[in-house]
Amino acid sequence: MKKTLAEALDARGYTSLTAVQEAVTAPETIGQDLLVSAQTGSGKTLGFGLAIAPGLLGEGDVFAPADSPLALVIAPTRELAMQVKRELGWLFENTRAIVTSTVGGMDMRDERRALARGSHIVVATPGRLRDHIMRGSIDLSGLRAVVLDEADEMLDLGFREDLEFILENAPEERQTLLFSATVPPAIAKLAKSYQKDALRIATTSGASQHADIDYRALKVSARDGENAIINVLRYYEAPNAIVFCNTRAMVNRLTTRLSNRGFSVVALSGELSQTERTHALQSMRDGRARVCVATDVAARGIDLPNLDLVIHAELPSNQETLLHRSGRTGRAGRKGVSALIVPPAAQKKAQRLLGWAKLTAEWDEAPSAEAVSAQDEERMLASPDWQAPVADSDLDMVKTLTQAFTAEQIAAAYLRLYRERHSAPEELSDISEAPKPRAPFGPSVWFSLEGGRAVDAEPRRLLPMLCKRGNISREDVGAIRIQPKESLIEMRESAVQGFLAAIGSEMVLEGGAALTRLATPPKLDRGPRHDSLRHDKPSGPPAHKRHEAGPQAKGKTPGTTQPVDWNDDPKPRVKKPKPGAKLAHRKGSKPAAAQQQEAVVVEPVKPRKPSGSGPKRADDKGDRARGPKPPVGKSSSKKNRARQAAAGKPGGMGAPKRKGGNKKR
Repeated sequence: MKKTLAEALDARGYTSLTAVQEAVTAPETIGQDLLVSAQTGSGKTLGFGLAIAPGLLGEGDVFAPADSPLALVIAPTRELAMQVKRELGWLFENTRAIVTSTVGGMDMRDERRALARGSHIVVATPGRLRDHIMRGSIDLSGLRAVVLDEADEMLDLGFREDLEFILENAPEERQTLLFSATVPPAIAKLAKSYQKDALRIATTSGASQHADIDYRALKVSARDGENAIINVLRYYEAPNAIVFCNTRAMVNRLTTRLSNRGFSVVALSGELSQTERTHALQSMRDGRARVCVATDVAARGIDLPNLDLVIHAELPSNQETLLHRSGRTGRAGRKGVSALIVPPAAQKKAQRLLGWAKLTAEWDEAPSAEAVSAQDEERMLASPDWQAPVADSDLDMVKTLTQAFTAEQIAAAYLRLYRERHSAPEELSDISEAPKPRAPFGPSVWFSLEGGRAVDAEPRRLLPMLCKRGNISREDVGAIRIQPKESLIEMRESAVQGFLAAIGSEMVLEGGAALTRLATPPKLDRGPRHDSLRHDKPSGPPAHKRHEAGPQAKGKTPGTTQPVDWNDDPKPRVKKPKPGAKLAHRKGSKPAAAQQQEAVVVEPVKPRKPSGSGPKRADDKGDRARGPKPPVGKSSSKKNRARQAAAGKPGGMGAPKRKGGNKKR
């Protein structure tokens, strides 16, 4: 190892190298192409920095004045690229190396000026680097090494064409290193195409995967997911924590919720600008924020100091993402916790993910409010403040407090102040208890309320209105049945008297809807739903009076079981044409379904072949000579009728005319 690099490692407190770092710095790997797979948090960035150093420095310990780049390091995201730049910056500091970056979201003019001044190592994202190559603002002729960091992620993000373009424009005589957490077939194919006699180095071990990470699968009820996240953050009180979500919408929602609860939180997602994302990560590093809510892509490869807790607010889609998320903690020998929030519907998925990743998790319930409070008490009593000596500047105030207040008063004041600095935990539902069966409803009374499906009435809107207006609880309301023109409501008999007294003698609810008490329970309409949705015709008497309105109210004739005639159904039925049949509509009479279909066509329809798949007609022979067929919906005038007459079909010239058949419609 070069002396300047060894001094940089000693200054940073490195006493030994990780397994992947030792493997890539072995004597037999110097100058060789490498395909390296290693788990997250194993020191890959420092590893490829040490691997390319001999080829870049040659026999010396420092670089010559900068000219065209000697090495390229390509990363999938802006955050990872900037992180790599910082790591290589301190590693090569004593070698007088100039490390520059070209990443999306930054000012391209500043990058072009920096490249023109000269650099030894360029850290870039694929898209921006390709732009510089196409514009001629970067010279790759002097490259000695190319490093693809997180190569599997770059392929997943769709950077294959950019990577191939960059590698094809790089000199053939170079050292190419591919670092990836996994080696899927796409990575193996890329390595075979752009590497020469590459050495395969694998330091990933399924048995010891993330040995420094404690996996916890926390079961919660379906409605307590966000509350459980708050309690987990409060239970561990990690210096830095990251909460992973699957969508940007969930990131925004959870960030707002945590901010309202007093957490110092920042968001990290693809919709933020580069400046906003840089400020978010910097606030995590300098301690201004303790919680980062992020999506997978935005947090790919980031390394935050003192990141002791990772929370999966939503389960990832595959085991690779689970490992990458969890790998943000437990890095470089530090311990960490990876907590999965698992509602009942996701328990099987969580078991599959853990099994595929060969991980063992401790299954438990999310920390309750009592558990969080107990943990707070332990931390408070273990605080080093109790053992610290009293400063001379505080002696007078300490004597004043001890003389003015009792020990209990001072302790109570300290306890209140301690609790004010921390967000209160959330009460969680007990998922171990089986849901209690609902008690029998008992005697009831039915009411009819004006307005049903015709005015979009819904039980979820009617129930709070009834409870608020009638001064009753939701347990006093039984069934709510929405009919075409009315809503039928069942109410507990013991609550009827107070309900009627609260709404008054006018029996009117919000919006002027009249409420009627029914003498007998209604006979609910269980007929077809589309019949009840017909608002263009009178719907007849209410459902509870249809037995009094005669058989015509149900669309039947007396003494028969003949069903309703559906020919007047407001939803038209479109009959599928037989193969080879022609469709013709009168002008202006096209069905609504056909009109809608024409409105969404976005590509031209291929012309029909002269002979269809159906049986050949007598007049098919001359189709090609006659040219294109007339548009659908327009008559082909006398020639069509002549051909139909020749074929013996009705409706042609010479056929008997139907009454009114020649009227112009």
